[in-house]
Amino acid sequence: MITHEHPEYKKLRRKIKTGKYNGCWYYSNEIVDNIIPRVKTWRDWNTVGRELTGMCDHMIVFLHDNSTPWHYDWLKNYYDLVLVCSSQYTANSVKYFGHTVLLPMSVDTEYVKKFATEKTKDTCFVGNPWVKDNIRGITAGSDGFPDNVDILSSLPREKLLKKLAKYRKAMAIDRCAIEAKVLGCELIDIDTRYGCDDIGRVLDNAQAAEILQKRLDEIDGRFDG
Repeated sequence: MITHEHPEYKKLRRKIKTGKYNGCWYYSNEIVDNIIPRVKTWRDWNTVGRELTGMCDHMIVFLHDNSTPWHYDWLKNYYDLVLVCSSQYTANSVKYFGHTVLLPMSVDTEYVKKFATEKTKDTCFVGNPWVKDNIRGITAGSDGFPDNVDILSSLPREKLLKKLAKYRKAMAIDRCAIEAKVLGCELIDIDTRYGCDDIGRVLDNAQAAEILQKRLDEIDGRFDG
């Protein structure tokens, strides 16, 4: 199994200066803890979407990069892969490399709910710096971003959720958007370009596991072990 605990992935992550606390890291944690134990399959797993030592044929690979899916060209080196995508755009881009599964983003909703608190602040952006830099179609200040929006970025998850919970409105996509909805924030629509589908749909990891199991059953035939 290739996860966020893989030595090569940890080495790569230590080199990251901006966006170290990204969705791939935290999503992989939840995939391992909350999704994999609920799914019956004979296949092995790659939860970080990287070609690391141990990568092999037949694996279930979670693909996290929706903005530049052509970086997944290395998938052609393997046979009979199941590619889990959160965006139809990404699924279309990698469909020649294996079986694609369109799985909406999910979070551990009960964990996120623990951070709910009184709303004392107005509007924030929450997410990775590169998402903020690519927002389109909003009234911007001198630095290309609204002056009245606080920036919550590059923070460890617990610290991020504690801060986010205080805001009434949030500009966010993907897992950050789900977390904002769980915490009672009103989502502000932003141009996500090639982000995940079903923006802001609250989906728990357990529900995601059910969706994935159904698709795997279609691909491999029902597993009765």
